[in-house]
Amino acid sequence: MRSITIHNLDDNLDTLIRGEAKSWGLSLNKTIKRLLEQSLGITHKYRRKSDFSEFFGLWTKKDAEEFDRAVRDFEKIDREDWK
Repeated sequence: MRSITIHNLDDNLDTLIRGEAKSWGLSLNKTIKRLLEQSLGITHKYRRKSDFSEFFGLWTKKDAEEFDRAVRDFEKIDREDWK
């Protein structure tokens, strides 16, 4: 694989990239690769499906399981409530 260097990066752009890296929980290198892939329309390996996850972040498997456990009772129907 090849490497590139970007000189004289604007402070505002640097701040935005670092913010994305922090919100995605990725290194700067992986974040920049992801941003380049997105800008070029390349489907990247980080996105699971088109579900607007880029607006909400990604859950780990543990997070999803914890959420499912927490809302499991919402799937139960109490017939007495409908009389």
